Amino acid sequence: MARRRVPRAAALALLLASATACANDVPEAKWSNGLLPDAITQQGETVTALWNGAWIAALATGGVVIGLIVWACLFHTRRRAKADLPPQVRYNLPIEMLYTLVPLVMVSVFFFFTARDSEELSRVTGDADVKVKVEAFQWSWRFTTTTADGKTTEPVSGMPVSDYQQGPQLVLPVDKKVEFDLFTDDVIHSFWVPDFLFKRDIIPGIPDDNPGRKFEVTTLSKPGVYAGRCAELCGVDHSRMLFSIKLVTQQEFDQYVASNQAGSAQ
Repeated sequence: MARRRVPRAAALALLLASATACANDVPEAKWSNGLLPDAITQQGETVTALWNGAWIAALATGGVVIGLIVWACLFHTRRRAKADLPPQVRYNLPIEMLYTLVPLVMVSVFFFFTARDSEELSRVTGDADVKVKVEAFQWSWRFTTTTADGKTTEPVSGMPVSDYQQGPQLVLPVDKKVEFDLFTDDVIHSFWVPDFLFKRDIIPGIPDDNPGRKFEVTTLSKPGVYAGRCAELCGVDHSRMLFSIKLVTQQEFDQYVASNQAGSAQ
């Protein structure tokens, strides 16, 4: 029985991995981005730079450590002709300072860049060209868009779907600053667009004026349709809580707002 279970388990694992890889809402990972997808916002490019910098530093540190280990194994092995212990180094102040200061400097550098980029990702200026109220509920989304000149679109609301292209779609212009205001009235959700390289939890009960409800991005000139989903297990249909973001030119966005403006006759 045990021998028969192992191949079955392996086949099931392979099937699950294949099904996950074939999901149509998974963006293409690129080696040049450290296996991250291409970002569609300026903030996403910041995340990519921080990610790649951390990997480069980690690989460089690993290379130095492995090199020292190999060097010690090759040139400091005990020779059979000599039974004596090699010279012992104790209380070497320069060496002790070196292995104390180097990690301290490395951690300080990591902390500086992480704190700098975290501050940039969480900055909300309040002067965005487009403001979007995102309402998460079990188990879909409602988007209401407001432009800088006060025009508000009819809310776009959805239902649980199996394909993100069938879910509610949020239309945004390229090369513009967009502010998101996140709200939920039931359970914790998480607003995640993989191509943003960023996600933010949506927690019920947070007041309107709390900065934790908002974040801001600046879209890049990359028109297209991008998948989004809830990244927090929120109930039965969590996996079907899908949506899409469509980046369009400013002209197309103006036409969209005019034809979907709240209170219009169209």
